[in-house]
Amino acid sequence: MTPHPHRIIARLALAAVALGTSALVPVVLSTAARAASNPGFVLYSAQGYDHAAVSAFNATHPGFTVTLNDNSTGPLLQQIQAEGNNPKWGALWVDGATAFAALDTQGMLEKHIAPSDGFNALGKANIPADGSYVPTGVTVVGALCYNSAAVKPSQLPSTWAQLSEAKYNGQLGMNDPSQSGPTYPMIAGVMSQLGHYTSGSTAKAVAAGKAYFTALAKNGLLVSATNGPTIGAMEQGSINMAIVQSSACYGAEINGSFPSIRVKYLNYSIALPGCFGIDAKAPKVVRQDAAKFLAWLLTPKGQHVMQTGDPQGDSLYWPVLNGIQPANKVIPPLSSTHAVTINPYVWGPLESGINTWFDKNILSAAA
Repeated sequence: MTPHPHRIIARLALAAVALGTSALVPVVLSTAARAASNPGFVLYSAQGYDHAAVSAFNATHPGFTVTLNDNSTGPLLQQIQAEGNNPKWGALWVDGATAFAALDTQGMLEKHIAPSDGFNALGKANIPADGSYVPTGVTVVGALCYNSAAVKPSQLPSTWAQLSEAKYNGQLGMNDPSQSGPTYPMIAGVMSQLGHYTSGSTAKAVAAGKAYFTALAKNGLLVSATNGPTIGAMEQGSINMAIVQSSACYGAEINGSFPSIRVKYLNYSIALPGCFGIDAKAPKVVRQDAAKFLAWLLTPKGQHVMQTGDPQGDSLYWPVLNGIQPANKVIPPLSSTHAVTINPYVWGPLESGINTWFDKNILSAAA
């Protein structure tokens, strides 16, 4: 699809010069004036239900327009960094708190945007102290999807350590963290767990994780860009297992395109909140409009659109609001996933460096 990178379209205003002459000169409007003349904002999003949400909101809220720039998370984050001090985004809506923590540490996110009530325990656990981003739903990453027609449950590993054993050579796939937003939080979660970050050090955790993914690469790890190609490789028989996002696995099972796909959770998975943040450098009217859209997402009507907008994909999340239930019975209790939460403010600033290392050492080795 064609992205819409411009939040505000500059307009030329004509003003008559003094003394009653008929000459007209162009006047370039200021940023604030452009925002007032063309109310709304550009939403950078990688959510499967973002088209449905934006369309539903625009149809019922005529006061301003939300314009969607839909892309994978990696390219969106690269676009935000490239825009620098001339941002064109009004809000960001993607999976993974690490990206938002990194933006927050750079002073790029509006603070205290989270509503004061309405969140269940899962939602409250995923709101940072400064309220610089807000969870709208939670999936997990690191779910072990497998082809039940090719491998029996008894043949599967039960732990991440077992997953790296030689007997699984050539059977495993995953996504590229530079393209797939959920993948870096998974890598960071594995590093954190293997390095016992809570009782050790970040450097120790990173080193342990690099050694682990290097072992997977030596075992013939297949790395694809995003969920679709990775699951497609499993369906085609190139691999039998993949460590990806839970909603992608459940979606392939529900839509019937891959009836033999199943999900197993190892000794841990990584909680993956879908988050919403607002550009702190945007004009006030843009920030206000983005806050109104966020408030609508957190209503029953907004949640209904999210849960029906991508019913075979991102809609398969665990709700973060009181009174909202999962959209499909295929979604198990969150406790069954053994989900752990990483500190996004520790791992967010490391994302660029770790992704660069992964693409240089793991992606190239798996190619």
